[in-house]
Amino acid sequence: FALLGLLNPVCYYLVLFKSYSFLPAQVAQPINYMWPIVLLVLLAIFDKQPIPGRKYIGMVMSLGGVAFISLGGKGITGDLSPVGLGLAAFSALLWATYWMFNNRLKDRVDECVSLFLSFLFGTVYMCIAACFMPVDISSWSGILAGMYIGGFEIGIPFICFGMAIRITSNPALINQMCYLSPFMSLFFIAVILGEPIMLTTYIGLFLIVAGIVYNQYFAVPSGKPKRQLS
Repeated sequence: FALLGLLNPVCYYLVLFKSYSFLPAQVAQPINYMWPIVLLVLLAIFDKQPIPGRKYIGMVMSLGGVAFISLGGKGITGDLSPVGLGLAAFSALLWATYWMFNNRLKDRVDECVSLFLSFLFGTVYMCIAACFMPVDISSWSGILAGMYIGGFEIGIPFICFGMAIRITSNPALINQMCYLSPFMSLFFIAVILGEPIMLTTYIGLFLIVAGIVYNQYFAVPSGKPKRQLS
């Protein structure tokens, strides 16, 4: 958990927030959402889980979605920052890596306990780092912003999702509803940040999600259980 805390929240959020400083939110967020595709590749490399041929279709669809979003993003800020695009893709890699290791522990440790311990270690790391960096840790706005991100970006939604899975009679439906989140985020990006949402962003996000859904529900060989994403 000490190592997981270094991976997430420390490295993951530092990379993700830096990518947002270079890119429009409607570009960085969907690219970060590609983590299930990245996880598929990581499982093939480290857990020796071969990728079925049909799943390459979903991977190509999602990569095509990234291309659409990148093209549309140029209409907002001009040429997009290669550093920002690289950081957004790297954040997806970090998130997928975190879940790969975290899933190995879920049969031994409650998922909420696992999340708490990871963030506990991450908080310790960040407090130590703040002592050696030009960060004003006495700023209430910064502290409250950090608490909001930890609570509403992962903490409370993670707990509510786990509760929903435990009490529902149709866990597949709960899992599918999670795919609404990136589309809902575009609404908040437009209303709160005031970004004009490009048509290519909608098309690209649809392709990314369609590729993920295809790989999870339609590219599984018949007779094998369909693995759900956490």
